[in-house]
Amino acid sequence: MTRYASILETIGDTPLVRLARLAPPDVNLHVKVEAFNPMGSVKDRMALAVIEAAEHSGALRRGQTVIEATSGNTGIGLAMVCASKGYPLVVTMAESFSLERRRLLRFLGARVVLTPAAEKGSGMLAKAIELAEKHGYFLCRQFENEANAEVHSRTTAQEILDDFAGEPIHAWVSGFGTGGTLKGVSRVLKAADPCTRIVVAEPDNAPLLGSGEAQPAAASHPRFRPHLMQGWSPDFISPLTQQALAAGMVDEIVPVAGEEALRLARELARKEGIFVGISAGATLAAALQVARRAPPGSHIVCMLPDTGERYQSTPLFEGIEDEMNEEELALSRSTPGFRFDLPAPRPAAVAAPRAIQPADTAWDVEAERCLEKCLAQAPVVMISLAWCEFCWAARKLLDRLGVDYLSVDLDSPDYQAGDMGVRLRPVLARRCGAPTIPQIFIGGKPVGGCSELFAAWQDGSLGHCLAECGVVFDSGAEIDTELLLPAWLHPRSTTA
Repeated sequence: MTRYASILETIGDTPLVRLARLAPPDVNLHVKVEAFNPMGSVKDRMALAVIEAAEHSGALRRGQTVIEATSGNTGIGLAMVCASKGYPLVVTMAESFSLERRRLLRFLGARVVLTPAAEKGSGMLAKAIELAEKHGYFLCRQFENEANAEVHSRTTAQEILDDFAGEPIHAWVSGFGTGGTLKGVSRVLKAADPCTRIVVAEPDNAPLLGSGEAQPAAASHPRFRPHLMQGWSPDFISPLTQQALAAGMVDEIVPVAGEEALRLARELARKEGIFVGISAGATLAAALQVARRAPPGSHIVCMLPDTGERYQSTPLFEGIEDEMNEEELALSRSTPGFRFDLPAPRPAAVAAPRAIQPADTAWDVEAERCLEKCLAQAPVVMISLAWCEFCWAARKLLDRLGVDYLSVDLDSPDYQAGDMGVRLRPVLARRCGAPTIPQIFIGGKPVGGCSELFAAWQDGSLGHCLAECGVVFDSGAEIDTELLLPAWLHPRSTTA
């Protein structure tokens, strides 16, 4: 184990793994698993290199906003680097890229500006340029920035050479997007051994390189078509890719079908235990073609650019269901307990609240006063548990309505002193007539739990109560409360 001063020091030194089941048995097919980078993709390398090069040159000033056009992985890498170094980040991204990427970027603090899918990669790049010029942002220019290629020469290529310690490499296989990996790795591998073949894969329905047609100035390439491999092959041949081609670094171009990319990404997971995205499956498809005609004993290196986690809303996860399939349901039925296909046990009846008698010496007067104090602090109070999914659901509704409320979390450190969180439960149950959490109060009066809160919103009584207490809220909000509930509560199919 090593101690690091920053997450940025963990970038690189990714493992090279020999495939045991998918490759021909007489060929050594190794995959470079870039998902081991801290944000899960090869783009972490470039993100750090571009920012540090700009810092050293003075092109990036302290506190200046960084902007870049990206399909997601570059932006996610930049978001990590900018968060660590204290730079605001804006990302432009075509709306067609996976939802997970947008959410990851925003989670890391970036702002995401979407561009129309019809405008493709060149559209999101043009938008980044517009915003940079308008607001004085630093534009990374990943498609032409030499720092992008340089970091792969200095790190990725050198790691590969070190792993083989002088053994010949028959071929290195990669896709291309910005061209940084292609240019940076190929020149080092070729310099070390001119016999190493550089093989570039691209979508079979968008043969930008295979067509031999030149890239038009400031326009989409005529052979571009939308394809499944996010991060691969934008609608133009980047300057870095053109430079690698012009230098004679590329020995072969292999077209790959989208369906084959999906199949092999799934096969990598199920037969090798390696979890990657669609572009990695596509690169492996090309590497397998090379491996089948390679001499026995050859070493082939295949780049796997990223993790599969950011593809869950894409066709890669088609057929991967949330609920149990017939086989899983049959397995559940093979033992009698804890089954979803049987009626749930009836809940025990809740006794009506008992009137407090003066002689009730067991009554916790201190807890009663604590509850009264909480209810007096705000017009809307929710007694809750921090971990409870029903409390989260209630919070979502109040937040979407713009309601300012006080959340009293009984499991928080504030209520551990004197075991007050536990002592409040029976006091709350007597006040509300139910032992469940959460319990919502408006103007000191109990509304009920999560279900009652949702029902009150749907029948209009919640809005009436809020208005009576002078609580500001969005009365015109259109909210499907079903979607706020935990996913496991949504109506199940007949097979689940």
